[in-house]
This record gives sequence, structure tokens and C-alpha cells, in this order.
Amino acid sequence: MTIRLSENFRALFYAPFYAAHATGAFAEEGVDVSLVPSASPAEAAKALLAGEVEVMWGGPLRVMMRRDADPASDLVCFCDVVARDPFFVIGAAPRPDFRFADLKGLRVATVSEVPTPWICLADDIRRAGIDPAALAPIADRTMEQNEAALRAGGLDAVQVFQPYAERLLSSGAGHLWYAAATRGLTAYTTLVARRGTLERQRDELLKMTRAVHRTLGWFARTPAPEIAVCLRDYFPDVAPILFAAAIDRYRALGLWGSDPVIRREGYERLHAAMRAAGALSRDIAFEECVDTTLTTQAAA
Repeated sequence: MTIRLSENFRALFYAPFYAAHATGAFAEEGVDVSLVPSASPAEAAKALLAGEVEVMWGGPLRVMMRRDADPASDLVCFCDVVARDPFFVIGAAPRPDFRFADLKGLRVATVSEVPTPWICLADDIRRAGIDPAALAPIADRTMEQNEAALRAGGLDAVQVFQPYAERLLSSGAGHLWYAAATRGLTAYTTLVARRGTLERQRDELLKMTRAVHRTLGWFARTPAPEIAVCLRDYFPDVAPILFAAAIDRYRALGLWGSDPVIRREGYERLHAAMRAAGALSRDIAFEECVDTTLTTQAAA
């Protein structure tokens, strides 16, 4: 039986998901996985709940929020891939000794497309003793628009992921102020299914999890230019040299885990940021949203 996997949205930090297809890892583990595009992360979740797909990839943030709104929610994260925050703060001028206090009074544009990046960055800022609301971030533009505005001198700093960050850095138009991955583990992107699916199709999902584990190993040891060539059909607009540089930077930051086991530390870091932001009305226990039995078995 084919496992229909809903793509959250197209992003370079999701590269291991595409690599599992491109390298034949799913086929080698004996599972047929079909990649189904979605218009947005919210649409991916709707498709999962409607039974249009068996699995999606996405942030545990959405699983927690769903559980908060509906205690009977059966969505569960079961396979970790993006174990740290893939976003950066890129400034127009060098700040080698950057502190979050430096953002005061600056024109700073944050991510508008999805909520997790700002929720996590705001928590970093809050932990530094600064009220994030006092910074008055600009939050109504796309990352593409913000990149252009930084280049044109209309902004002092932007929050972006790859390849926007690498493009700014390599051109000299931007300077690295902060890599959010350096805060440590933050459960950012996992495979998600309904608990009933996890039980009914356990053998197939175990094979799928093994394929992800295999792919993470391939990612860790394969030269970045080779990865860029392998995945070029998924990112035809990203120059191979830029793609490779972005992969190398993410790997140096430990963005992708060495295995797909979801760590409690990363979950709790995200949970704390969500609670501080008011995105959750109550505490949501790790066990309510995470099942590590498949990944523990696959990684053994």
C-alpha cells in the first residue's frame, strides 16, 4: 500500500525529506511513499485529518495547538528530521558581538509565512530580558520582500531561512547576527500521523522511519555539492554553489539530527516558547503529542 506523504511547503531545510525519495531510501526499505504537495502547512494538516494522506511533515507546534484546542486530537509526531531552528537574523551591517538588545530601535522584519520562527525568536529575546513587543517587528511581508528591502536599505535586519540567508551573506549585502539553531534542540519538523494510522500501518511506517534514518546518515557524510546535484529538481531556482553552501552551514549548526528520535529536550524548548507567547492555554505533555517507539526501533 502506498503511503501518501503531504509536503508542508517547499523549503531547503526540508532537504532530507526530498533526499529520501531522490536516493531511493524509501524503495530500499520496501515502502512505497508518494509525495503529495499542499498549498500551505494548514492545508497539509487538513488533508491528514480528512484521510487524504496518511502522513505529513510539519512542526510539532501545530500538533500541540491542535491538542490544546481539542484534547481528543489524535495527531502524533513520530519521526524527527529538523531538530533545530533553521532561521537566521541577518543584518545590513556587521555586528560580530551581536546581542538581542541591539535590535532595539532598529527596523527588523520577521517571518510572516508561518508562526514558529517568531514564537521561538521572541522567546530568545524574552530570555535575554527584553520585551519582544517593544521591538515593534515588521511582520507583514514575505521573506523574499524582506530580502529585497534589506538590500535596498529599507530594513536593518531580517529573519529568514536558507537560501535567503546564504544569498545575502555570499553577496555581502547581509551579515550573520544570529543563527537560531545555536540555542540548542528545538523540535522543529517531524513526520506526523493519526494514532490510528500509526497502529494500523505500523510495519509500513517503521520502514518509512528506517528510510529517514538511512537518509540522515547519507546527509551527514555526503559532500554538499553532491547533495545539491541530487536535489536540484526540487530547487531548480537555487544555484548549486549556493545550495551547497546552505547545506554546509546547516550541517555545521547540527540542524538535522543523527537519528530520527524526537528528544524531550527539543519538544520542551518549543513548548516553553509557545506557552510564553500565549500560543497554548495549558501545558501539553510530551507523551500527548509524541510517539518514539518507531524511531527507537529504527535507530537501534
